[in-house]
Amino acid sequence: MRRIYIADTTLRDGEQMPGININAGEKLRIAMHLKRLGVDSIEAGFPASSANDFNAVKKIASEIKDVQICALARADRADIDKALEALAEAEDKKLHIFIATSDLHLKEKLHLTREQVLEKVRDCVAYGRENCRTVLFSAEDATRSDKDFLCKVYETAIDSGATLINIPDTVGYSTPDEFARLVRYVFEHVPNISKAAVGVHCHNDLGLAAANTLAGLCAGASWAECTVNGIGERAGNAALEEIVMAVNTRSDELGLCSGIETRYISKMSEIVSAVTGVYVAPNKAVVGKNAFSHESGIHQHGVLSNPLTYEIMTPASIGLDGSGIVLGKHSGRHAFREKLEELGFKVDEKIVDSAFESFKNLSCRKSHISDEDIRALTEEAVMDMHITDGFELVSYQTQSGNRTRAMAMVSISKGGAVKDEAATGEGPIDAAFNAINKLTGSDYKLLNYSIKAVTGGTDALGEVRVRIFDGERESVGKGVSTDIIESSIKAYLSAINRNKIQ
Repeated sequence: MRRIYIADTTLRDGEQMPGININAGEKLRIAMHLKRLGVDSIEAGFPASSANDFNAVKKIASEIKDVQICALARADRADIDKALEALAEAEDKKLHIFIATSDLHLKEKLHLTREQVLEKVRDCVAYGRENCRTVLFSAEDATRSDKDFLCKVYETAIDSGATLINIPDTVGYSTPDEFARLVRYVFEHVPNISKAAVGVHCHNDLGLAAANTLAGLCAGASWAECTVNGIGERAGNAALEEIVMAVNTRSDELGLCSGIETRYISKMSEIVSAVTGVYVAPNKAVVGKNAFSHESGIHQHGVLSNPLTYEIMTPASIGLDGSGIVLGKHSGRHAFREKLEELGFKVDEKIVDSAFESFKNLSCRKSHISDEDIRALTEEAVMDMHITDGFELVSYQTQSGNRTRAMAMVSISKGGAVKDEAATGEGPIDAAFNAINKLTGSDYKLLNYSIKAVTGGTDALGEVRVRIFDGERESVGKGVSTDIIESSIKAYLSAINRNKIQ
């Protein structure tokens, strides 16, 4: 088996997904779990893009050890200085320098000649290497670049000190056979290619990101850039979980292996989904809730006889082990903590206390509490753990009907002081949000509202996620309750509280 390396870019390229804005504390949380997952490199952000990104990279570089930390920079000395400053405290740092190489990008975006691009590569890679032992060079839009010019760019980058070379399918344009040919072409036509490790970075615009990544690896690349749940710009990036499980499941065909702890994949997916506010599609490969579900009678019969009839990998292989603890209204805090540990949570006492209180309230309203309910309650507590003096819901009342204007009376507390306010709206949830805006003295705009039932049944927990905008920045909030109006209010308050600490 040939070992391939996983370079995760969830915190950089993944965060470029429209509507996502992850603060420094949340980035650190994801980075800690990525380390536990076993990724070989964490691209923590693009320091020159914003103060928030700079601070997030700096925080991760100083606190996450025993894994390589990477920062992105354009082929520009100022960008490189900013990236290196953010990476200063990293135990093992990687500087990622990029510039576009396709004629389309050179003409329409960069307004540079090919020779000018080569000079920028020569100057910036050499400059970066003076201050960083590991320099990764990426040729943006490589799959639409002239192959010979692309190879000349890579040769120049390596001569200038690049230790890693990245071949990106930036716009998800390539097909597997075509991409494999490009990777082989680079190996065959870059004379100094043996001095650098080659990696691939594929986007999913045609739904081929994972397939192209695997094709590139089989063609000789030794590492792959990818994101958890495949999040990213437009249709997203190659999904880490798909690549890793394909390598594990089809090692007989691919001859590859990775250092990923696959039993932590499901948990990692849940964390990224919770922090970003982006739900995983039910039919998503590997981590979708239907990935190991069987409704067809024929399938059910086969799986009951032998799971291998319709499951090419086991739920346990990605961390979906069965639970031996059944919780109810008589369960104590100790049993609740054991359940959290069984579900893969590593949380402090503050989180246990908050989630346990929510669990006890739920157990009085719901006859059966599932693992999914516990996960939802705990993720809600984890999301709000850094909020020490935020707004809290005290009570609410709503009125609505098809012949009356919806109204909501909401009471909230902050620092021990309780205030209440009434407002009207297009429905009870809109009215409640309007009342909260009046209470907080801010005109928050609701950008996105999504709701799902955590489990089945009329007493299911309703999980609401909202994204709000205060005129300068966006924030995400999450709330869970068997009452969907309460879920919505809690999610809105959570987003406001998190907006205050960004």
